[in-house]
Amino acid sequence: MAKTIFITGATSGFGKLWAEALLQRGDNVAATSRRANAFTALSEKYGDQFLPLQLDITDREAVFATVNKAKEHFGQLDVVINNAGYGVFGAVEEVREKVARDVFDANLFGTLWVTQAALPILRAQAHGHIIQLSSVLGVWSLPTLGIYNATKFAVEGLSEALASEVKDFGIHVTLIEPNGYKTEFGGSSAVFGDSLDVYNPLRESLGKIEGLGPDDYGTPKATVPAILKLIDSENPPLRLFLGKLGYVKTERVYGEKLQQWKEWKDVSEAAHG
Repeated sequence: MAKTIFITGATSGFGKLWAEALLQRGDNVAATSRRANAFTALSEKYGDQFLPLQLDITDREAVFATVNKAKEHFGQLDVVINNAGYGVFGAVEEVREKVARDVFDANLFGTLWVTQAALPILRAQAHGHIIQLSSVLGVWSLPTLGIYNATKFAVEGLSEALASEVKDFGIHVTLIEPNGYKTEFGGSSAVFGDSLDVYNPLRESLGKIEGLGPDDYGTPKATVPAILKLIDSENPPLRLFLGKLGYVKTERVYGEKLQQWKEWKDVSEAAHG
């Protein structure tokens, strides 16, 4: 049966790919963008199956009105995909206050507002699936991406708690954690801090440290079958890596964390009193 999906940030990257794939297979899609004319082609092609919505996800009042508009148009919402967001590049010292606040407004608070707006609808239906676009950088950190890391770590904590809060209402929550993909994440959609020369050696060595080559960046279109399978699952996971690198590095990073906690275990227990 056709599902109704609400997705933010659907004009480029993953959001655009997923929205188009869902429409192609017959689902109803309500898609948001900051630009009113962003979806002209999709509107002409899919008619009533597609609802274009202009939205700034950092505007909480507008978010609630827009989510409710989508529900009223289609009658229900089966899946809510919080895809909108962007990257900030720069060492922690290099990122100005406004840049940091703005990315938290979009990546964390925008996700929170959409989630809060959707929950009463999903609870009343006694079913629904909230999909949060996190990142492998919500699971472990990379230098020069600390502020972006912080937003995604926050989305992880928020969503893990949310999953436990709403499971008895018939609502599922999934965190999608892509590794690097060939998208505009580091291009036109990115924001950069004020470069300080002292961090240039780190920036120059980062690729070598991480050992990343061209083949380690995934092909965005390859994510489509995974997203369709996730949306159709009766028992979706709380977390889903996209790409081949997430699991491998997470296994290593968490092994190192556990080892360090173990080494300091006596100190930790003595601090209990």
